[in-house]
Amino acid sequence: MNSLTNTNYNFPGQTNLYHGKVRDVYSIGDDILVMIATDRISAFDVVLPKGIPYKGQVLNQIASKFLDATSDIVPNWKIASPDPMVTIGTRCEPFKVEMVIRGYITGSAWRDYKKGARSICGIQLPEGLRENQRFETPIITPTTKADEGHDENISKEEIIAQGLVSKEDYEQLEKYTYELFKRGTEMAKEKGLILVDTKYEFGKKDGKIYLIDEIHTPDSSRYFYSDGYEERFQKGEEQKQLSKEFVRKWLMENGFQGQEGQKVPEMSEEYCLSVSERYIELYEKIVGEKFIKADTKDLEARIENHVIKFLEK
Repeated sequence: MNSLTNTNYNFPGQTNLYHGKVRDVYSIGDDILVMIATDRISAFDVVLPKGIPYKGQVLNQIASKFLDATSDIVPNWKIASPDPMVTIGTRCEPFKVEMVIRGYITGSAWRDYKKGARSICGIQLPEGLRENQRFETPIITPTTKADEGHDENISKEEIIAQGLVSKEDYEQLEKYTYELFKRGTEMAKEKGLILVDTKYEFGKKDGKIYLIDEIHTPDSSRYFYSDGYEERFQKGEEQKQLSKEFVRKWLMENGFQGQEGQKVPEMSEEYCLSVSERYIELYEKIVGEKFIKADTKDLEARIENHVIKFLEK
């Protein structure tokens, strides 16, 4: 099974190349970005040693569909998707924060709450919450956007005080975040899913705010199945979910949480294929269409041809 874990192209007009945890971003001139969703997978801010077949295609195609489906709420960076693993878009100056929004208490927020924390990003949480419980209204818990290492929780007040984002811009980001989450929630509901939490990234170009990067993918979001949610919640059982959390859980069960001295467990081919199947399942569930596997015989050449053809236009 072919998977793409590294790229090193030299496209016409290329001025820069940035390797992110999962995406490789090529700058073309001053205004255009070519973003390749590789098959790399990261957890606990660590890139795992093996790629997951079709993961990049899944992420890119879900993000592409949701960018199109929310462009009436906020302008976004996407210009075109000339290859199943590529989005080409407008270069924006990114804000140095990620807007995390949570409809339910789960994941890291639940782990902190269980340890006794009653405040998250300056928001007070009531006593007596239970794992996977729905908040009365969704809460925004931003994080700093770290170039390396861990993103850190930060409050709205700290963001504004530190000058990371102006008060006026931050209030607009909050407004967009609530509206995007509402749309994502409605779209998930139609497919029998609950959008539990997600994150959005924004940038600015010529004084205008744009939605950038991915949106509503299993890497940036967590979904529960609606069917059986209430019953499981009442019994205190684990929710059936579609997200990357199953990878985190597998790593934790095998003694890895991204801390110093810990070793990533062996990722067998069988394990990588099982993760690939979970990503494809999420695609089909959230998009409501059959996933069509792109030809991966010569992945690198396929991507290069599609990108160059588009740039030449």
